[in-house]
Amino acid sequence: MRNFIRIALLLGTLLLVVSGASYAAESSGTTIAALSDVQKYNRAIHIMAMLLVGFGFLMVFVKKYGRSALTATYLLVSVSIPLYFLKESFYGIGSSEGLIDKLILAEFAAASLLICAGAVLGRLKMGQYLLLGVLFVPFYALNEWIVLNGGLGLISGKVVDTGGSIVIHAFGAIFGLGVAASMTTLKEYDTPIECDDTSDRYSLLGSMVLWVFWPSFCAALVAPADVPRTAVNVILALCGSTIATYFASVKLRGKISAADIANATLAGGVAIGSTCDLSVPGAAFVIGILAGVISTFGFAIIQSRLTDMIKKVDTCGVLYLHGLPGLFGGISALFVVSGINFGAQLTGILVTVVLAAGSGLVSGKVIEVLGRRTAPYLDDEEFEGEVCEQDDDQPCIVESEPA
Repeated sequence: MRNFIRIALLLGTLLLVVSGASYAAESSGTTIAALSDVQKYNRAIHIMAMLLVGFGFLMVFVKKYGRSALTATYLLVSVSIPLYFLKESFYGIGSSEGLIDKLILAEFAAASLLICAGAVLGRLKMGQYLLLGVLFVPFYALNEWIVLNGGLGLISGKVVDTGGSIVIHAFGAIFGLGVAASMTTLKEYDTPIECDDTSDRYSLLGSMVLWVFWPSFCAALVAPADVPRTAVNVILALCGSTIATYFASVKLRGKISAADIANATLAGGVAIGSTCDLSVPGAAFVIGILAGVISTFGFAIIQSRLTDMIKKVDTCGVLYLHGLPGLFGGISALFVVSGINFGAQLTGILVTVVLAAGSGLVSGKVIEVLGRRTAPYLDDEEFEGEVCEQDDDQPCIVESEPA
């Protein structure tokens, strides 16, 4: 009887140990998964700061369009995130991402939309920004599916684009240029885009917010073990583009340009996106330097000449901050990533360019149906409040806007 009791106690103890170990393993796995989601949430909030504060203030450089630029930023973010969550309904595509992953992917779509809107900033009515978002997000999701997930079987192999140099930055910029090509009028071309010291300071503030949180943007969905390397690569790329921008701006213009510092300093973050988790620090720094030079050269030399040649206006210069550095980042992966599929990478870039340009041109024609602004780059057309009338040689006189 005693032996029977001993055996029963021994078996009971073994069962408790095994079940306890099993429960501990299960709890540990749940804790690790939950911790990973919390870390992703933190990066998601960083990205939200980039979208609203960073992009928002970066676009207030237009002197008399600040309230409109910030309001449009609110609206574009608010329409794009819910629309992206409906992308499975658009295309009938199943998705295995977790909820926080989908939020981050939706924020990526919002970032690309804000880039797109920068090309036509100041030339759309507020309602047209909403329509731009409704038209943009499905095309963005389609391109993302084709390029990154092998949709339609157009690309055989993996496209390297972790931080979205191609599918976020280049797509948004080229789509926006397509809209601008469809909509820019001669009156808009002839109207100068005015800025002053105050608007430049706010734009520089927005640029700094983007600079600070860019590592979270690129590392948002990488494996936890790769987050430190990704962050270091992004920071070094941004340092490279910032230093290069200063020297290139002084060399090309004779003095420092606030527009160059606010924009081209970020080109390293754009270009390192494709290889942010795969590059080595030295290569990331070089990519940043080259991107800074490309971007500054675009703003200082190409922008005015191209605008005069085609009579089309890219308000924020998205071609030179996001378009060219984004394409450069996608191409640089060919030289940085070992074993990369050259054909898939180049096809992914080509598909992005063609789809973005074509859908942008069509979207511009659709948006134009809703009419035109009376005058570009002015808050007063849609905002209530005070109107400031200023002559060149007189101080600003504030008068109440008529009811």
